[in-house]
Amino acid sequence: MALIGETLPPPPPAGGPPAFDAAFRAGLDDLFAWRRDVRHFLTQPLPAGRLEALVAQACTAPSVGLCQPWRFVRVDDAARRAAVRASFTRCNAQALAAQEGERAALYATLKLAGLDEAPEHLAVFVEPDPATGHGLGRATMPETVAYSAVMAIHTLWLAAAAEGIGVGWVSILDPAEVTAALEVPAHWHLVAYLCIGYPAAPADTPELERAGWERRRPPADLMVAR
Repeated sequence: MALIGETLPPPPPAGGPPAFDAAFRAGLDDLFAWRRDVRHFLTQPLPAGRLEALVAQACTAPSVGLCQPWRFVRVDDAARRAAVRASFTRCNAQALAAQEGERAALYATLKLAGLDEAPEHLAVFVEPDPATGHGLGRATMPETVAYSAVMAIHTLWLAAAAEGIGVGWVSILDPAEVTAALEVPAHWHLVAYLCIGYPAAPADTPELERAGWERRRPPADLMVAR
């Protein structure tokens, strides 16, 4: 209902873009807040076809020159998962050894991957020089190809969170070992190894903040004016 004197925007034309109202925007704020990096998963499987639907939504993400460089690899094979788990264990031990004092003790308490519980594993690679897009927009910044894959990951992450599905990004891995374990083209670059499933304990604050590893900085500290 319009208030007296309130000017409402005109309705969108038939067949035009949707109108995102205040309720939608409030829900979007909640989605951003509850999209967390999940490391504690239930072993309950996702419904049939749900992962494929999430990947389809991820493919709506923007990409430089419309090159669509992302390559998704669903990892179901137990031996391949074990190889990835072994890479994580080795790399995590190295990361722990690089810490000192109280920070090392805190690091040792962190759960940094949901590899054992998450029902779905999804590796995301980037084709570094895709023919699609014909090189548009990346001649001076070729890294935008990988950035495009990150946009697809974030799109999937938000789509999953909107359905109560958690995603965890495992980066404590040797990319060469993962590439070999999954037998994908050697020139593909690993961008992310994702654990996907229902979170055991949903939260609206980062787990690393709750554990005392780091605190979020206010936006004002992260923006400059020129």
